[in-house]
Amino acid sequence: MTEHHPWRRKDLLGIAELSRDEITALLDMTAAFREINQRTVKKVPTLRGKTVINLFVEPSTRTRTSFELAGKRLSADVINISPGASSLVKGESLLDTARNLQAMNPDVVVLRHPASGAAATIAPAVDAAIINAGDGAHEHPTQALLDAFTIREACGRIEDVTVVIVGDILHSRVARSNILALTRLGAHVIACGPATLVPPEVESLGASRELDLDRVLPECDVVMALRIQRERGTGGFIPSLREYSKLYGLGPARMKKARPDTWVLHPGPTNRGVEIDPAVADGPRSLILQQVANGLALRMALLYLYAGGGHGETAA
Repeated sequence: MTEHHPWRRKDLLGIAELSRDEITALLDMTAAFREINQRTVKKVPTLRGKTVINLFVEPSTRTRTSFELAGKRLSADVINISPGASSLVKGESLLDTARNLQAMNPDVVVLRHPASGAAATIAPAVDAAIINAGDGAHEHPTQALLDAFTIREACGRIEDVTVVIVGDILHSRVARSNILALTRLGAHVIACGPATLVPPEVESLGASRELDLDRVLPECDVVMALRIQRERGTGGFIPSLREYSKLYGLGPARMKKARPDTWVLHPGPTNRGVEIDPAVADGPRSLILQQVANGLALRMALLYLYAGGGHGETAA
């Protein structure tokens, strides 16, 4: 992304709004920012004087930490606000919170919220760029972008790659964003899991629907396991975790049905022994830790673009 190709979007609310070319440009930029994280001194002055507020109304480890670290490595001033430390616990509306933050003139507000559409609600009300870090069961665009980058790096391409996303598709914003991103880039995506957790609507997003994991494993290049989201009431959709693991868990025996070059992803946090066995999560085909590393680079690229760096070079 050079001065000849400035980023023209104010906000990042979801993958649905991005074109194939825009997604590809973000992935290309991520590669440039990953190099910074491999230096001895992992800091550049690119966003000096810029302010990033991380407003996480829903718990997070990887996403919040990587956005915080991304901002600091670009020399931005980074403020983290957690639910217990905000006036939201006193009954203040999200919109009022956003307007009060805007009065402090930040450049970017990164929002994670349990309500679908939360980021889109506050975006028109503030001048700061809004980056959606996950809103309810709607979208998680930065996770999908880092997953797409990870797949492209591992497979050398995304076009014509077959990706099986297995698990709680119904409640998963990660699955929704991944289906949108990967199909837009030319991948074949199969949404797999129990009938109660894989709604027919996935086909309208561009994915195929499959209930038998063992049937599709041999044909996939990438298998992405999703967590059973018990905090969203998923427990009532399956007989038991043990039964789920027997039919859909990625263990060593099941992975023998996949090709030996099949890659394994998981957006985290993992429920080891449920959707993925430790031997697979920590095995040679696992890209789980690469996802985390790539997520930091991807979020650096996004902060660079949305904090107003889209007209200059990626690093000093």
